[in-house]
Amino acid sequence: MNNDRGMEWFAGTLRAWHLAMLRYAVTLDNADRLAVLRIAREIDGLYSRPDGNLEFEFFRRTSAELCAAILQPNERAPAVLRKYLARLDDDRLKRAFAAAIDAGQPPVVTPISRAARRRNDLWKGLSSRSDH
Repeated sequence: MNNDRGMEWFAGTLRAWHLAMLRYAVTLDNADRLAVLRIAREIDGLYSRPDGNLEFEFFRRTSAELCAAILQPNERAPAVLRKYLARLDDDRLKRAFAAAIDAGQPPVVTPISRAARRRNDLWKGLSSRSDH
């Protein structure tokens, strides 16, 4: 019974971490980033490393990478975000997060490769205002 409660707590805390990550992706607020890191630290505290050290860092490291990829995208950001999305089991959460990171990214502006032609014949064929 105690193990069941532990698993329920872990599942709830993991869901809270995912929701906090979604909230940060939407708001980009530092308080939301700190909430993600707080939950990550709480989850990491449950595990010990093989060398006996109690500092398991998976969720803190992953959180830091995700937050950085969201806030300051670089060449690694798309891979980091895709990897996170692939790990999400909840389809609604996955779609919401995908929408949040797409909405948060500025659109790519493609420069015009040729100079615009001057169109002197734009008004050709139209009657002048004085005719009305």
